[in-house]
Amino acid sequence: MHRSPLLLTQSNNFMINTDIDFSQFSTKMQAEKLPDVAIQTFAHYYELLVTGETGMISEETIEPVKSLPDADALPAEYDALGAANLQKAVVIKLNGGLGTSMGLSKAKSLLQVKDGLSFLDIIAKQASAQKMPVVLMNSFSTQADSLAVLANYPELNGDLDADFLQHKVPKIRQADMAPAEYADNPALEWCPPGHGDIYTALITSGMLEKLLAAGFEYAFVSNSDNLGAVVDNKILGYFVDHKLPFMMEVADRTPADRKGGHLAKRSADGQLILRESAQCPDEDLDTFQNIDVHKYFNTNNLWINLSALKKAMEDREYVLGLPMIRNSKTVNPRDKNSDKVYQLETAMGSAIAVFEGAGAMRVPRTRFAPVKTTGDLLAVRSDCYNLSAENRIVPNPERALGQVVVKLDSDHYKLIDQMEAAFPKGAPSLIEADTFTVNGKYRFGQGVIVKGSVTLTNDGDATVEIADGTVLE
Repeated sequence: MHRSPLLLTQSNNFMINTDIDFSQFSTKMQAEKLPDVAIQTFAHYYELLVTGETGMISEETIEPVKSLPDADALPAEYDALGAANLQKAVVIKLNGGLGTSMGLSKAKSLLQVKDGLSFLDIIAKQASAQKMPVVLMNSFSTQADSLAVLANYPELNGDLDADFLQHKVPKIRQADMAPAEYADNPALEWCPPGHGDIYTALITSGMLEKLLAAGFEYAFVSNSDNLGAVVDNKILGYFVDHKLPFMMEVADRTPADRKGGHLAKRSADGQLILRESAQCPDEDLDTFQNIDVHKYFNTNNLWINLSALKKAMEDREYVLGLPMIRNSKTVNPRDKNSDKVYQLETAMGSAIAVFEGAGAMRVPRTRFAPVKTTGDLLAVRSDCYNLSAENRIVPNPERALGQVVVKLDSDHYKLIDQMEAAFPKGAPSLIEADTFTVNGKYRFGQGVIVKGSVTLTNDGDATVEIADGTVLE
């Protein structure tokens, strides 16, 4: 018998088993008005933690994935099939991040990217062109500003809600497995549960039911800062034709991707799984980072059959049971002497291990173009990329080289304000650049051109001025 998500438990004392008392956590979470399903999900992972589960996936239990269907080789008929099913698909963007690593105190997706448009503007324009709705998974910190931007696109969603909220979970004190306490800043007692929370949040918010009731059958889920993540008709057509419950887009790993998660198969049954770096035992690290053995990484572009998700959640009594990721931190990340804590997370892509018959598809690197640093942002703002008529960020066809690599030193350019102060007239021309590395204090004039591989180093305290029109090569 399936338990209703609203009736999972009415008790204030979640007893996981006879040896574990979860009441301190349930009381704390209920005081924050977290829904029962979210509490029960956290209880599941807490039990795994205290009974010795580490979330590790050893090399001896998995096998490499040697080949996959290739998006570039899909037959033309999938294009028409995807186009015919566009109106049954919804775009879901993970939008809970504040961009604090760049010094932002608002949603990262509100950063201007190209031609005065933000990530969110571009996402909205892309979806409008395809007549598809956009739904954001927001956090409390990103909700108001992001919804204000989407309000500029009233044609997008009709009566469908524009967002739903992710949850938060308590940090766990390592010394006694009790809820962490930090009186100086109680907000630091909480952490996000990872983007795997999307499945729980779709249930608790009612968004999954609303989507199904409105006739949506498929969801394309991706990060809001990945400008390459757009709905592709051929890929949707393949997903529909093969009646897959879940599909992950993966790309070829390069040396730069050695430390990121990879796709694998479970030896026992051949089920596709995702292994993140935090789930790799130390003794397997060399193999984990061997891109010739494990060839594919998760782009975090996912396709989900919404009815299959509903059934999977019901079958598991609304606890999907994704592999746990245990992160060891301090309760105040800026104070290494504060209490050591565990933060329990799950990865959205790890749901590939839950759905029997889940698939994966190899896609071109252009579908994975996240903006993680100010260097990435400078590259996208430069002439290496254009905003197409379809509102897609695409490589400039006049650029003969591969992807440009921009490295700005973190001491002087990590924050968006620092980077923009150094480039007050906009990004330099990088269309003929291989790499562009800046160390130390510089300020760049208008029309600066970078050719080949250029490294600038200023060890002094004074800012070096790069004059208008300077050619660096």
